[in-house]
Amino acid sequence: MTADTSTATEYLNQLTTALSEIDLSRVANWGSRLARLRGEGQRLLVAGNGGSAAEAQHLTAELVGRFRTERSPISALALHAETSSVTAISNDYGYEEVFARQVRAHARPGDIVLLMSGSGRSPNLLRAAEAAREAGAVTWALTGPAPNPLATLVDEAVTVTARSLSTVQECHLVAVHLMCAAVDAAVTPRDASATKAAARDTTATEAAATESVGSTPSAAPPLSSTSSPEPARERRPATARKARPDLVVVGDAFLDHDHLGRVERVASDEPALVVSGGSTHMRPGGAALAAVLTARQGYPVTLVTALGKDAVGDRLRTLLDEARVEVVDLGLDGSTAVKTRIRAAGRTLMMLDEHDVCPPVGREGESALAAARRALTAAGGILVSDYGRGVAAHAGLRAVLAEAARRSPLVWDPHPRGAAPVAHTAVVTPNSREARVIASLAGSDTLSDDVEAARAVWGAWGPVQVALTRHEHGAVLLTDADMPPLVVPTKVAAGRKADPCGAGDFFAGHLAAMLACGRLPSEAVTSAVAAASAYVAAGGPRSLEHSPEDPPDDDSAMTGPATGPMTGLSSGGPAAAAHGAVELADAVRARGGTVVAAGGCFDLLHIGHIQLLEQARRLGDCLIVCLNSDDSLSRLKGPSRPIVPAAQRALVLEALASVDAVLVFDEDTPEAAIRALRPSVWVKGGDYSGMEIPENELVSSLGGRTVVVPFVAGWSTSSLIESARTR
Repeated sequence: MTADTSTATEYLNQLTTALSEIDLSRVANWGSRLARLRGEGQRLLVAGNGGSAAEAQHLTAELVGRFRTERSPISALALHAETSSVTAISNDYGYEEVFARQVRAHARPGDIVLLMSGSGRSPNLLRAAEAAREAGAVTWALTGPAPNPLATLVDEAVTVTARSLSTVQECHLVAVHLMCAAVDAAVTPRDASATKAAARDTTATEAAATESVGSTPSAAPPLSSTSSPEPARERRPATARKARPDLVVVGDAFLDHDHLGRVERVASDEPALVVSGGSTHMRPGGAALAAVLTARQGYPVTLVTALGKDAVGDRLRTLLDEARVEVVDLGLDGSTAVKTRIRAAGRTLMMLDEHDVCPPVGREGESALAAARRALTAAGGILVSDYGRGVAAHAGLRAVLAEAARRSPLVWDPHPRGAAPVAHTAVVTPNSREARVIASLAGSDTLSDDVEAARAVWGAWGPVQVALTRHEHGAVLLTDADMPPLVVPTKVAAGRKADPCGAGDFFAGHLAAMLACGRLPSEAVTSAVAAASAYVAAGGPRSLEHSPEDPPDDDSAMTGPATGPMTGLSSGGPAAAAHGAVELADAVRARGGTVVAAGGCFDLLHIGHIQLLEQARRLGDCLIVCLNSDDSLSRLKGPSRPIVPAAQRALVLEALASVDAVLVFDEDTPEAAIRALRPSVWVKGGDYSGMEIPENELVSSLGGRTVVVPFVAGWSTSSLIESARTR
């Protein structure tokens, strides 16, 4: 009886493919750099978990000992092998610090820290990378599929694209041996014949490893025995990362027309609504809207799209220029699309697509494609906003995207009529309806059906993380088909009727920005849900009618929750930092709603705080909390405070259903925050009953009123702290 070898053959084929894509040039340069450690008095520190730990120790053993050539030893330490340090640090500081603390102890400027991880997401390795940067060490990473958080934190990364963790680890072992071979080649006597022989021998090592699984790598560059630097565009030093990285949006652009009217009767001759009066508003649509929304969050944005040479295309270019979006136009052999919405009473009655036939993309030829390549090469993050009109299906552009996705996180927002994501895509973001169409599934909008749809998309396009958006219900993040999903619900939107147009674009753009800033996918999705919710609450596309503030300088920009004067944190990211709380207040007030605000330190949240905020929320249509910054709280309560940093206090408050936004202020009083928000109601706790309230006069001058609500007696942050100290 002949055994079935199909599983083994498939496994070996996957291994062959993964090996053929290893960046041999970078591995060779790493080996040459390791060889120079001997004469520079520096060392290599290596860390990994599980199987990666074994491979880390394998590498250090080869360097301290020898691989094939007799040579002097190279200083190399596997940090997990320091068992006493590992257990002591784990016990005293937590396992996330187990490598970082050792790096702080051992690493010196110029040392090399190599971190090995199948996922690229292990918290203890991310901490170690940050510690190495602080120490001035050179940081490298061997990881699984790119992009991933670890690869974005280090100076250089070699990533392995494979579905299976075991395949990733086997490729890492090959990379370890290739580095050792390059070390041997670098210490061989440097006459011409020896150098050529070493290069041939090293290349043969990799070729033999690949041939052993039944294939030969295609056009793989040979390992080099020299230490020539890599092209500058491929190096992303962690110390040089911009606070707001350049983002590129790729996809189909069109012009949106919104006709806003009123419905007062039905036609006399047929059952049709009659829309009368009103006004027409134009704005960028499709990928162009995604680019504008992302640019309004303060990021430099380039849009790669295809426009026709017509009046609509010219108008769209003008709108994009006004929004500070650079445009790379691939050219469209036809007219630019226009979509029209007929709206009344806060609802869309009809949508008209005037150009359902998609003309060919790419009229501008190679020069435009070269410009797209330059933009994508320099991008810190990429969003493909596919509307099924041909840009994302352009063969030349897809090749450039697949190459760029190896270096920078790429988010793919798909369309049922569009193209499949390119290789190395980090996250795909279908909505629930799109996911079911893509996966050919029936079902409803229940959480269970949405999770199954996300799993089906993962099965069709994996390995890729799926962030399925669920309209007003938030999002589901699936990182692996066999793992439980992360469910991120939205908060109840403040205000009245909301226009969700563009919410998916806002979500995808914010997600790409957060990944480009080094956030974990779970953090990025959570932030994107909050940001998209705030966008809808602020009026959706109508918010584009207000001019955005000038984006901040890089040194003042934020990559996530932070503190500072007048820092709105309603979305947990740059969007809210610039506008969130104030925009929410303006939007609610514009609809005739009541803006409620309350202030405080909220250092340790307790039942008194919860009751205060719940009562305050019932007084109006939104509640915005003005929160003392760390410096402000310290001046108010003393140098031992705060217990909890402002960014974390804000996130905890944001998690409450009663709180719609948070605004951090740095002054001693919330006067500037109140002037910015202009609340109709300013709420204080019952402990102020019978006392003069400092903000009362200011609130009254702005047309609002100050109220006091009951509080739970016997509860205060100070008493909680004192109680904890005396126990």
